[in-house]
Amino acid sequence: MSIGKLFLASISSGIVTQEELMWVAANQLSFSRCEQAAALKLGHFMDSGHIQLGCRI
Repeated sequence: MSIGKLFLASISSGIVTQEELMWVAANQLSFSRCEQAAALKLGHFMDSGHIQLGCRI
């Protein structure tokens, strides 16, 4: 998994799973600056309600 693919999947579906968020938290120290920016944007979208915590079917 990569943060870029996760970000795009979350934007297109409007959903991020708990497992994906746990992966982001566990790997955030190894992210490049670009990956850190994507993770921050993902967090902002979650805070604003554009992306919801849930499951994909």
